[in-house]
Amino acid sequence: MQPAKKEVSELLSRLPDDCTIEDIQYHLYVLQKIERGLDDAEEGRVYTQHEVEARMSKWLEK
Repeated sequence: MQPAKKEVSELLSRLPDDCTIEDIQYHLYVLQKIERGLDDAEEGRVYTQHEVEARMSKWLEK
């Protein structure tokens, strides 16, 4: 993982010049969630499809 300042700098260089503060915040949020998900996967904190379906069954019923 790279230092946060470098990661933000790279993100800013990829965004268009007319982006808003909200655009930047959204992209930072998405990057953070992706990193957190990758960390969870590496640590084995994941669910199988069957486990997800069992946990979400009350919302998946038609």
